[in-house]
Amino acid sequence: MHVIRDLAQFPFLANAVVTSGTFDGVHVGHQRILARLREVARASGGPSVVITYWPHPRLVLGPPPSHPELLELQLLNTLNERIDKLAELGVDYLLIVPFTKEFAQWTSEEYIQQLLLKTVGARQLVIGYDHRFGKNREGGFDYLRQHADRYGLRVEEIAREDVDAVGVSSTRIRQALRQGDIATANRYLGYQYPLTGTVGHGQKLGRTIGYPTANLTITEPLKLVPARGVYAVWATTAAGTRHPAMLSIGLRPTIGHDLAQTIEVNLLDFSGDLYDQQLTLEFVAWLRGEEKYDGLGALTAQLALDAEATRAALA
Repeated sequence: MHVIRDLAQFPFLANAVVTSGTFDGVHVGHQRILARLREVARASGGPSVVITYWPHPRLVLGPPPSHPELLELQLLNTLNERIDKLAELGVDYLLIVPFTKEFAQWTSEEYIQQLLLKTVGARQLVIGYDHRFGKNREGGFDYLRQHADRYGLRVEEIAREDVDAVGVSSTRIRQALRQGDIATANRYLGYQYPLTGTVGHGQKLGRTIGYPTANLTITEPLKLVPARGVYAVWATTAAGTRHPAMLSIGLRPTIGHDLAQTIEVNLLDFSGDLYDQQLTLEFVAWLRGEEKYDGLGALTAQLALDAEATRAALA
């Protein structure tokens, strides 16, 4: 997949089949749209093109960064995760449009003329039933259909029932993750929810009880961290090796009071130095909620049970 981040660098394609959107999560609903995009592109002999935006439009158009509404904005994908997932799905070209206040002022006419026609060379559009574009979201399928001949475009809308049949939305996935419902989130995503961070130094308490942990600082501040609790995950190192692991997200109530939340992962059957390296987790199963134990002995006994449950979940 060709990834272009500058409109001026995009190669004019003349016969492109295009869709656009934020595609946060690239979930199974999005995947239906992308499957149809590829199908239409194959039939027409043209390349498939996805137009997406970064940063998230709400970061540019929403309230100030300190506003509670904006603080609640949590992403299912980092930009790199979105790129990787679209590449896996067979998209030919990805155009990442820098979303600015100036770009947000483009009218629907400017969006079509400057972006779709002049920059990309679109000849066919495949869009979701609720797709909007242009200043104040003034453009949509009805507008495109009315003016399709003038633009020389063929436009196909994915019907609401086709997308909604899978019962998926990014909002529903966020709700599931905030509740620790990994099974539902993964079913809606169509893959295991990922979380990437850099390994830093913690209190090193885990190694004293036989369960050394890698303490993660999440790379993307807006990335959604699932609910507090213990999970079975796969952990992939910077070297590309993949390991079964148990993950704890929480406040460590057995250790002390009023502690900051940590993300600690124990890679089973692994020994080595991971400090300052990136580690990517794939959530497989929720094991239990966070609990306070009567001392390190009781905590160690529970961790042994968690390790057994992790192996079973990942088997």
